[in-house]
Amino acid sequence: MSTATLPTTIADPTNARILAISEDKLQGFQPDPIRQIAQQTNLPIETVQQRIAAMLAAGTIRRVRQTLMATNLAAGALCAWRVPEEKLQSAFDWMFQNDPFSGHVVIRSTDKQTPGSVYRLWTTLKVPAAFSMEAHCRLLMQKTGATAFKLMPAKKLFALGVGHVRRRGIEPGSRSEFPAEIHDTNLVELSDLDWQVLIALKRDFTVEEIEKATDSFWAGRAAEAGVPLEQFLEVARSLNQRKVIGRFSTFLEHVKTLASGEQVTKYNALFHWAIPAGKELAAGIEVGRHHIMTHAYWREGGPEFNNVNIMGVAHGTDKDRMLAHKSAIDQHLREAGFDFTYTAIFWGGRSEIKPSEISPVAYRQWIQQQ
Repeated sequence: MSTATLPTTIADPTNARILAISEDKLQGFQPDPIRQIAQQTNLPIETVQQRIAAMLAAGTIRRVRQTLMATNLAAGALCAWRVPEEKLQSAFDWMFQNDPFSGHVVIRSTDKQTPGSVYRLWTTLKVPAAFSMEAHCRLLMQKTGATAFKLMPAKKLFALGVGHVRRRGIEPGSRSEFPAEIHDTNLVELSDLDWQVLIALKRDFTVEEIEKATDSFWAGRAAEAGVPLEQFLEVARSLNQRKVIGRFSTFLEHVKTLASGEQVTKYNALFHWAIPAGKELAAGIEVGRHHIMTHAYWREGGPEFNNVNIMGVAHGTDKDRMLAHKSAIDQHLREAGFDFTYTAIFWGGRSEIKPSEISPVAYRQWIQQQ
Protein backbone atom coordinates (compact mmCIF):
# COMPACT_ATOMS: atom_id res chain seq x y z
CA MET A 1 0.00 0.00 0.00
CA SER A 2 1.28 3.47 -0.88
CA THR A 3 2.30 5.65 2.06
CA ALA A 4 -0.01 8.37 0.70
CA THR A 5 -3.08 6.11 1.08
CA LEU A 6 -2.36 4.80 4.59
CA PRO A 7 -4.43 5.92 7.62
CA THR A 8 -2.67 8.76 9.47
CA THR A 9 -5.03 9.46 12.38
CA ILE A 10 -4.10 8.72 15.98
CA ALA A 11 -7.49 7.02 16.37
CA ASP A 12 -6.53 4.31 13.86
CA PRO A 13 -5.90 1.16 15.96
CA THR A 14 -2.61 0.26 14.26
CA ASN A 15 -1.28 3.81 14.53
CA ALA A 16 -2.31 4.03 18.18
CA ARG A 17 -0.54 0.73 18.84
CA ILE A 18 2.66 2.05 17.25
CA LEU A 19 2.50 5.45 18.95
CA ALA A 20 1.98 3.90 22.39
CA ILE A 21 5.53 2.56 22.03
CA SER A 22 7.22 4.99 19.66
CA GLU A 23 6.43 8.18 21.58
CA ASP A 24 8.59 7.51 24.63
CA LYS A 25 9.21 3.81 25.25
CA LEU A 26 12.49 3.42 23.30
CA GLN A 27 14.95 4.64 25.90
CA GLY A 28 18.63 5.20 25.12
CA PHE A 29 20.41 4.76 21.80
CA GLN A 30 18.64 2.38 19.45
CA PRO A 31 20.77 0.80 16.69
CA ASP A 32 17.58 -0.33 14.91
CA PRO A 33 14.59 1.61 16.32
CA ILE A 34 12.04 0.54 13.66
CA ARG A 35 12.73 -3.12 14.42
CA GLN A 36 12.39 -2.41 18.17
CA ILE A 37 8.99 -0.80 17.68
CA ALA A 38 7.91 -3.73 15.50
CA GLN A 39 8.96 -6.24 18.14
CA GLN A 40 7.21 -4.39 20.98
CA THR A 41 3.98 -3.92 19.00
CA ASN A 42 4.07 -7.37 17.38
CA LEU A 43 3.64 -5.77 13.97
CA PRO A 44 5.62 -6.35 10.75
CA ILE A 45 8.61 -4.04 10.33
CA GLU A 46 7.25 -2.84 6.99
CA THR A 47 3.97 -1.80 8.62
CA VAL A 48 5.73 0.22 11.34
CA GLN A 49 8.03 1.84 8.81
CA GLN A 50 5.19 2.77 6.43
CA ARG A 51 2.84 4.05 9.14
CA ILE A 52 5.47 6.26 10.79
CA ALA A 53 6.47 7.69 7.41
CA ALA A 54 2.81 8.33 6.52
CA MET A 55 2.03 10.03 9.84
CA LEU A 56 5.16 12.17 9.51
CA ALA A 57 4.21 13.20 5.96
CA ALA A 58 0.68 14.07 7.11
CA GLY A 59 1.90 16.14 10.07
CA THR A 60 0.34 13.84 12.67
CA ILE A 61 3.91 13.20 13.81
CA ARG A 62 5.81 16.49 13.82
CA ARG A 63 9.29 15.02 14.10
CA VAL A 64 11.17 11.74 14.46
CA ARG A 65 14.52 11.91 16.15
CA GLN A 66 17.01 10.49 18.60
CA THR A 67 16.69 12.80 21.59
CA LEU A 68 19.53 13.82 23.86
CA MET A 69 19.74 14.47 27.58
CA ALA A 70 20.38 18.12 26.84
CA THR A 71 20.58 18.93 30.56
CA ASN A 72 23.85 16.95 30.56
CA LEU A 73 25.23 18.63 27.44
CA ALA A 74 24.53 22.34 27.96
CA ALA A 75 23.52 24.64 30.78
CA GLY A 76 19.75 24.80 30.73
CA ALA A 77 16.82 26.35 32.50
CA LEU A 78 13.13 27.00 32.41
CA CYS A 79 12.82 30.73 31.86
CA ALA A 80 9.82 32.90 32.72
CA TRP A 81 9.57 36.33 31.12
CA ARG A 82 7.75 39.52 32.05
CA VAL A 83 6.70 41.16 28.81
CA PRO A 84 4.39 44.15 28.34
CA GLU A 85 1.04 42.85 27.08
CA GLU A 86 1.30 44.78 23.82
CA LYS A 87 4.65 43.08 23.06
CA LEU A 88 3.72 39.56 24.20
CA GLN A 89 2.88 38.11 20.78
CA SER A 90 5.85 39.69 19.00
CA ALA A 91 8.19 38.49 21.78
CA PHE A 92 6.77 34.99 21.35
CA ASP A 93 7.38 35.17 17.59
CA TRP A 94 10.97 36.40 18.01
CA MET A 95 11.88 33.68 20.52
CA PHE A 96 10.46 30.94 18.30
CA GLN A 97 11.72 32.18 14.97
CA ASN A 98 15.11 33.66 15.83
CA ASP A 99 16.55 31.91 18.90
CA PRO A 100 17.56 28.29 18.19
CA PHE A 101 18.55 27.90 21.85
CA SER A 102 15.01 28.50 23.11
CA GLY A 103 13.05 25.26 22.72
CA HIS A 104 9.50 25.27 24.06
CA VAL A 105 7.94 28.73 23.75
CA VAL A 106 4.60 29.01 25.57
CA ILE A 107 2.26 31.78 26.66
CA ARG A 108 0.79 30.79 30.02
CA SER A 109 -2.00 32.07 32.24
CA THR A 110 -3.47 31.30 35.66
CA ASP A 111 -7.09 30.93 36.79
CA LYS A 112 -6.44 33.39 39.61
CA GLN A 113 -3.79 35.94 40.46
CA THR A 114 -0.62 34.38 41.87
CA PRO A 115 2.82 35.85 42.67
CA GLY A 116 4.02 34.76 39.22
CA SER A 117 0.97 35.63 37.10
CA VAL A 118 2.78 38.59 35.54
CA TYR A 119 5.23 36.16 33.92
CA ARG A 120 3.22 35.22 30.82
CA LEU A 121 5.93 34.03 28.42
CA TRP A 122 7.77 30.81 29.25
CA THR A 123 10.64 29.19 27.39
CA THR A 124 13.12 26.38 27.84
CA LEU A 125 16.69 27.50 27.27
CA LYS A 126 19.93 25.64 26.56
CA VAL A 127 23.23 27.51 26.31
CA PRO A 128 26.41 25.52 25.54
CA ALA A 129 29.08 25.29 28.21
CA ALA A 130 31.45 28.28 28.39
CA PHE A 131 28.63 30.68 27.50
CA SER A 132 26.33 32.51 29.91
CA MET A 133 22.59 31.97 30.26
CA GLU A 134 22.29 35.34 32.02
CA ALA A 135 24.02 37.15 29.17
CA HIS A 136 21.89 35.28 26.64
CA CYS A 137 18.70 36.35 28.41
CA ARG A 138 19.83 39.97 28.61
CA LEU A 139 20.33 39.89 24.84
CA LEU A 140 16.84 38.42 24.39
CA MET A 141 15.41 41.22 26.53
CA GLN A 142 16.88 43.76 24.11
CA LYS A 143 15.46 41.88 21.12
CA THR A 144 11.95 41.32 22.50
CA GLY A 145 11.17 44.17 24.87
CA ALA A 146 10.89 41.87 27.90
CA THR A 147 11.34 43.75 31.18
CA ALA A 148 12.43 40.88 33.45
CA PHE A 149 13.25 37.19 33.42
CA LYS A 150 13.59 34.41 35.94
CA LEU A 151 15.95 31.51 35.21
CA MET A 152 15.07 28.23 36.92
CA PRO A 153 17.69 25.54 36.19
CA ALA A 154 16.73 21.95 36.96
CA LYS A 155 18.59 20.61 39.98
CA LYS A 156 17.18 17.10 39.53
CA LEU A 157 14.80 15.38 37.11
CA PHE A 158 12.12 12.91 38.23
CA ALA A 159 10.15 12.33 35.01
CA LEU A 160 10.97 12.99 31.37
CA GLY A 161 8.77 11.50 28.67
CA VAL A 162 5.89 12.20 26.33
CA GLY A 163 3.50 9.32 25.56
CA HIS A 164 0.37 11.42 24.92
CA VAL A 165 -1.51 8.55 23.25
CA ARG A 166 -0.62 6.18 26.08
CA ARG A 167 -1.68 8.74 28.71
CA ARG A 168 -5.11 9.57 27.27
CA GLY A 169 -6.94 7.02 29.40
CA ILE A 170 -4.97 7.36 32.62
CA GLU A 171 -7.09 7.68 35.77
CA PRO A 172 -6.34 10.47 38.28
CA GLY A 173 -3.99 9.16 40.95
CA SER A 174 -2.57 6.37 38.77
CA ARG A 175 1.09 5.98 39.68
CA SER A 176 4.00 3.61 39.57
CA GLU A 177 4.43 1.05 42.30
CA PHE A 178 7.87 2.51 42.96
CA PRO A 179 9.15 6.07 43.51
CA ALA A 180 10.49 7.82 40.42
CA GLU A 181 14.17 7.57 39.53
CA ILE A 182 16.32 10.63 40.22
CA HIS A 183 18.30 11.94 37.23
CA ASP A 184 21.29 14.24 37.68
CA THR A 185 21.95 17.29 35.52
CA ASN A 186 25.76 17.24 35.63
CA LEU A 187 27.42 18.38 32.40
CA VAL A 188 29.41 15.79 30.43
CA GLU A 189 32.50 16.88 28.51
CA LEU A 190 32.61 15.67 24.91
CA SER A 191 35.43 15.28 22.41
CA ASP A 192 35.37 16.66 18.87
CA LEU A 193 34.52 13.17 17.57
CA ASP A 194 31.68 12.89 20.07
CA TRP A 195 30.20 16.17 18.81
CA GLN A 196 30.75 15.09 15.21
CA VAL A 197 28.61 11.99 15.77
CA LEU A 198 26.14 13.70 18.08
CA ILE A 199 25.24 16.45 15.61
CA ALA A 200 24.43 13.88 12.90
CA LEU A 201 22.69 11.62 15.41
CA LYS A 202 20.23 14.23 16.68
CA ARG A 203 18.95 15.68 13.40
CA ASP A 204 15.27 15.07 12.63
CA PHE A 205 14.54 12.22 10.23
CA THR A 206 12.84 13.04 6.95
CA VAL A 207 9.96 11.05 5.48
CA GLU A 208 12.33 9.73 2.81
CA GLU A 209 14.83 8.51 5.42
CA ILE A 210 12.11 6.60 7.27
CA GLU A 211 10.72 5.11 4.04
CA LYS A 212 14.17 3.96 2.90
CA ALA A 213 15.46 2.78 6.28
CA THR A 214 17.20 -0.56 6.02
CA ASP A 215 18.88 -2.90 8.47
CA SER A 216 21.73 -0.34 8.55
CA PHE A 217 19.42 2.33 9.97
CA TRP A 218 22.21 4.79 10.83
CA ALA A 219 24.33 4.31 7.70
CA GLY A 220 23.29 7.64 6.20
CA ARG A 221 24.02 9.51 9.43
CA ALA A 222 27.44 7.86 9.74
CA ALA A 223 28.25 9.10 6.22
CA GLU A 224 27.00 12.55 7.21
CA ALA A 225 29.32 12.54 10.23
CA GLY A 226 32.21 11.39 8.03
CA VAL A 227 32.97 8.24 10.02
CA PRO A 228 32.58 4.49 9.28
CA LEU A 229 29.27 3.00 10.42
CA GLU A 230 30.86 0.78 13.06
CA GLN A 231 32.72 3.73 14.56
CA PHE A 232 29.51 5.80 14.51
CA LEU A 233 27.66 3.07 16.41
CA GLU A 234 30.55 2.67 18.85
CA VAL A 235 30.58 6.39 19.67
CA ALA A 236 26.78 6.44 19.97
CA ARG A 237 26.87 3.53 22.44
CA SER A 238 29.59 5.33 24.41
CA LEU A 239 27.44 8.47 24.56
CA ASN A 240 24.57 6.32 25.75
CA GLN A 241 26.72 4.86 28.54
CA ARG A 242 27.64 8.42 29.58
CA LYS A 243 23.90 9.14 29.87
CA VAL A 244 23.72 11.91 27.29
CA ILE A 245 21.29 10.01 25.02
CA GLY A 246 17.59 10.32 25.76
CA ARG A 247 15.23 8.20 23.66
CA PHE A 248 14.30 7.53 20.06
CA SER A 249 10.93 9.19 19.68
CA THR A 250 8.12 10.04 17.30
CA PHE A 251 6.81 13.39 18.53
CA LEU A 252 3.14 14.04 17.89
CA GLU A 253 1.81 17.43 16.90
CA HIS A 254 0.05 17.63 20.26
CA VAL A 255 -0.69 21.35 20.49
CA LYS A 256 -2.35 22.20 17.18
CA THR A 257 -5.38 20.58 15.57
CA LEU A 258 -4.33 17.92 13.07
CA ALA A 259 -5.43 17.85 9.43
CA SER A 260 -7.78 15.01 10.45
CA GLY A 261 -9.53 17.35 12.89
CA GLU A 262 -8.10 15.43 15.85
CA GLN A 263 -6.42 17.17 18.77
CA VAL A 264 -3.95 15.08 20.74
CA THR A 265 -4.14 17.34 23.79
CA LYS A 266 -5.98 20.56 24.62
CA TYR A 267 -4.55 21.44 28.02
CA ASN A 268 -0.89 21.85 28.94
CA ALA A 269 -0.61 22.35 32.70
CA LEU A 270 2.53 23.41 34.56
CA PHE A 271 2.07 22.40 38.20
CA HIS A 272 3.93 24.18 41.03
CA TRP A 273 4.43 23.08 44.64
CA ALA A 274 6.37 24.76 47.46
CA ILE A 275 7.85 21.90 49.47
CA PRO A 276 9.68 22.53 52.80
CA ALA A 277 13.44 22.90 52.24
CA GLY A 278 15.33 19.62 52.57
CA LYS A 279 12.43 17.51 51.31
CA GLU A 280 12.69 18.33 47.61
CA LEU A 281 14.11 14.96 46.51
CA ALA A 282 11.66 12.93 48.57
CA ALA A 283 8.70 14.93 47.25
CA GLY A 284 9.98 14.95 43.68
CA ILE A 285 10.11 11.18 43.41
CA GLU A 286 6.50 11.03 44.61
CA VAL A 287 5.32 13.53 42.00
CA GLY A 288 7.39 11.84 39.26
CA ARG A 289 5.82 8.42 39.87
CA HIS A 290 2.40 9.66 38.71
CA HIS A 291 1.75 8.37 35.21
CA ILE A 292 0.16 11.61 33.97
CA MET A 293 3.40 13.57 34.46
CA THR A 294 5.42 14.01 31.27
CA HIS A 295 8.01 16.11 33.13
CA ALA A 296 8.82 16.55 36.81
CA TYR A 297 11.81 18.35 38.29
CA TRP A 298 13.28 20.29 41.17
CA ARG A 299 13.57 23.95 40.18
CA GLU A 300 13.78 26.95 42.49
CA GLY A 301 11.11 29.54 41.69
CA GLY A 302 12.29 32.06 44.28
CA PRO A 303 10.13 34.83 45.74
CA GLU A 304 8.80 35.69 42.27
CA PHE A 305 6.88 32.38 42.40
CA ASN A 306 6.25 32.10 46.13
CA ASN A 307 9.32 29.89 46.59
CA VAL A 308 8.00 26.87 44.67
CA ASN A 309 10.61 24.17 44.16
CA ILE A 310 8.86 21.13 42.65
CA MET A 311 7.38 21.57 39.18
CA GLY A 312 5.89 19.28 36.58
CA VAL A 313 3.98 19.22 33.30
CA ALA A 314 0.90 17.22 32.40
CA HIS A 315 -1.27 17.19 29.26
CA GLY A 316 -4.88 16.27 28.66
CA THR A 317 -8.01 16.94 26.64
CA ASP A 318 -10.37 17.93 29.48
CA LYS A 319 -9.71 20.69 32.01
CA ASP A 320 -11.77 19.13 34.80
CA ARG A 321 -9.87 15.90 34.29
CA MET A 322 -6.57 17.79 34.55
CA LEU A 323 -7.73 19.39 37.80
CA ALA A 324 -8.65 15.93 39.09
CA HIS A 325 -5.13 14.70 38.31
CA LYS A 326 -3.67 17.68 40.17
CA SER A 327 -5.94 17.07 43.19
CA ALA A 328 -4.93 13.41 43.28
CA ILE A 329 -1.23 14.32 43.32
CA ASP A 330 -1.87 16.94 46.04
CA GLN A 331 -3.64 14.34 48.15
CA HIS A 332 -0.86 11.80 47.64
CA LEU A 333 1.78 14.35 48.68
CA ARG A 334 -0.14 15.18 51.87
CA GLU A 335 -0.65 11.50 52.69
CA ALA A 336 3.08 10.95 52.15
CA GLY A 337 3.83 13.66 54.72
CA PHE A 338 4.61 16.62 52.47
CA ASP A 339 2.64 19.62 53.69
CA PHE A 340 3.36 21.95 50.80
CA THR A 341 2.84 25.59 51.68
CA TYR A 342 1.71 26.76 48.24
CA THR A 343 0.65 25.37 44.89
CA ALA A 344 -0.40 26.79 41.52
CA ILE A 345 -1.24 25.84 37.96
CA PHE A 346 0.00 27.73 34.90
CA TRP A 347 -2.06 26.81 31.85
CA GLY A 348 -0.44 26.76 28.42
CA GLY A 349 -1.98 28.76 25.58
CA ARG A 350 -0.20 29.62 22.37
CA SER A 351 2.72 27.23 22.03
CA GLU A 352 5.52 26.27 19.67
CA ILE A 353 8.06 23.53 20.23
CA LYS A 354 11.42 22.86 18.64
CA PRO A 355 14.58 21.08 19.82
CA SER A 356 17.02 23.44 21.53
CA GLU A 357 20.35 23.76 19.73
CA ILE A 358 23.27 22.79 21.97
CA SER A 359 26.30 22.97 19.69
CA PRO A 360 29.04 25.40 20.80
CA VAL A 361 29.90 26.00 17.12
CA ALA A 362 26.30 26.93 16.35
CA TYR A 363 26.23 29.27 19.34
CA ARG A 364 29.34 31.17 18.21
CA GLN A 365 27.84 31.58 14.75
CA TRP A 366 24.52 32.80 16.16
CA ILE A 367 26.18 35.37 18.41
CA GLN A 368 28.13 36.76 15.46
CA GLN A 369 24.89 37.06 13.46
CA GLN A 370 23.14 38.87 16.30
